[in-house]
Amino acid sequence: MTRVIVVGGGLAGLVAARHLGRAGIDVQMFERREAVGGRVRSRHEDGFVLDRGFQVLFTAYPAAKRELDLSSLDLREFTPGATIARPGHRTTLADPLRDPGSLTETLFNRDPTLFDKLRVLSLRREFGERDEADLFTGEDRSIRALLADRGFSEPFVERFFAPFYGGITLDRSLSTSAAVFGYTFRMLAEGSIAIPADGMGAIPAQLADAARDAGAEIALDTPVETIETDGSAGENVASNSGATVETDSETHTADAVVVATDPRAARDLTGVASIPTDARGCVTQYFSFPTHDALDTGRKLLLNAEEDGPNHVAPLSAVASEYAPEGRELLSATFLGNPDESDDELARQVERTLAAWYPERRFDDLAHLHTDRIPFAQIAQPPGFYRDTPAVDAPDGSVYLAGDHTRWSSIHAAMDSGRAAARAVLDSE
Repeated sequence: MTRVIVVGGGLAGLVAARHLGRAGIDVQMFERREAVGGRVRSRHEDGFVLDRGFQVLFTAYPAAKRELDLSSLDLREFTPGATIARPGHRTTLADPLRDPGSLTETLFNRDPTLFDKLRVLSLRREFGERDEADLFTGEDRSIRALLADRGFSEPFVERFFAPFYGGITLDRSLSTSAAVFGYTFRMLAEGSIAIPADGMGAIPAQLADAARDAGAEIALDTPVETIETDGSAGENVASNSGATVETDSETHTADAVVVATDPRAARDLTGVASIPTDARGCVTQYFSFPTHDALDTGRKLLLNAEEDGPNHVAPLSAVASEYAPEGRELLSATFLGNPDESDDELARQVERTLAAWYPERRFDDLAHLHTDRIPFAQIAQPPGFYRDTPAVDAPDGSVYLAGDHTRWSSIHAAMDSGRAAARAVLDSE
């Protein structure tokens, strides 16, 4: 094994390229866009940092600790917990074990009952003892079914869990797999939610630097059109038979190919029918306003306790001052799904929602900066979905898969799949 081509420069592909390069493999990466990152990208405009949709890093993710130099990312952390908002009413819910300053507000918050608060602590004990492999095997159910079984009150489920996990899974109905809930709940208890000072795009930029340092070559703006394994069509091609990759201008040969594209492109390139292509989407809008009008949520997310309007609002510049120029604040508002309303209509909804949450103030200076419509932000993850996701070696011949669609939708799974694909290639020698 001397030469491997990696198709796709997202997190999974970059991690695979680095591990292969470190093993002494000649690695060539082809990325169809003009920059690496896949779904994790950032733009810098007029002093603002605009991530592609609302994305955060869970610092407790094992893959994040293993693959990233977290200290170099200059992370800015959200305060644990959230502000639960509805018209004329805002309350604070936080983890007093990690945010002692919120103890009084949390104790007197009537959105959760006393029993709800005790059951949250019980969940910490329950999921703190279960690892990823244990959670993503066997029987499964929905998040809503799990919460009902644990006895949480319906108002608390709707006002907190629905918008909070709606933001994580893009599924406010809580019909997503309880395995996703269990693992992310554990990660939230063990670490922080953070964003790099230079934007989420700093993560793939760091991985790309590491891949290049390991010897990988990264060709941007180079879409791959086809992948063919050596041997006659329809034959059972040996795993080390090699492959041919066609770009729009050249033909390339390699001993193996790692396909680390988005799920639909991966299915088209490999023919693996088990690659999931049912999607969850979202729309994230960015707004600025004067610093003297900063919201009172501090570094906490604002969760919409009602279904109308955005699911959640993130005070980005309050968390990372680098996200906005001096004298301005930046916040994002995220709608779940793929709403039909125009960008301007959604922006007006955000303004009306904020005005309802903060009747004591005006939002005349709220300026709509940008809208990201992301129809395929995650794969759908119904109960038991992980039983049908493809293995890294599912394609015929010397072609391998990397991407969170081989595991579950998260930055952790994307990076971990890249390492798994690299290992599979090296083990095939």
